Amino acid sequence: MTLADILDPLQQPLVTVLDTPVSWTEVLGFGSGALCVWLVARQHLANWPIGIANNLFFILLFAQSGLYADAGLQIVFIALAAYGWWTWTHGGGPGTSVLPVRSTTRTEWAWLLAAGAAGTLGLTLLLSRATDSTVPFWDALTTSLSLMATYGQCRKRVESWWLWIAADVVYIPLYAYKELYLTSLLYLGFLTLCLIGLRNWSRYLELERGRRAAVVVPA
Repeated sequence: MTLADILDPLQQPLVTVLDTPVSWTEVLGFGSGALCVWLVARQHLANWPIGIANNLFFILLFAQSGLYADAGLQIVFIALAAYGWWTWTHGGGPGTSVLPVRSTTRTEWAWLLAAGAAGTLGLTLLLSRATDSTVPFWDALTTSLSLMATYGQCRKRVESWWLWIAADVVYIPLYAYKELYLTSLLYLGFLTLCLIGLRNWSRYLELERGRRAAVVVPA
């Protein structure tokens, strides 16, 4: 039995949405993705293994749909998930094993924006010249935004939610254009979960700031 024989059932149609067949891969990607974002919003550590499973499903889905940058992005996401998993459990510093929510610093914003712009430009050129992608710029832009957001998520930067929101606003029509209607619907759900995550993390950050401000340092 080959790998293709194992994967083929996942690519078979399960249901039809708007006259378009929806595969097992897309359905499983839908479920694992929604669960992952919900867990991130709650700062639950289980988001990382669930997210890795989601990445594997999306590698199959995006490669089949010609979204090559998004397919390759999933491999990077798996590596970042391993990093984020470790950071959330070991990155809290002396006295704590839990990484707290923080704001993105100016220095982080500077290099994130520079890397995002360079990545978008480079990927657009690569996809235009080396693949048959019909949406090279949008594929590249969402890839760069997603990587920026994932870094922020790994470091528990509250502004990472804004980057995910920006990416989702582009992803929703992009996947609909590619006739991945269930995935487009999934990203509409992601957008809602991102707004919830932004609210939750912002509240946590305000509580932490209030707690630190209330600590009286002896003279």
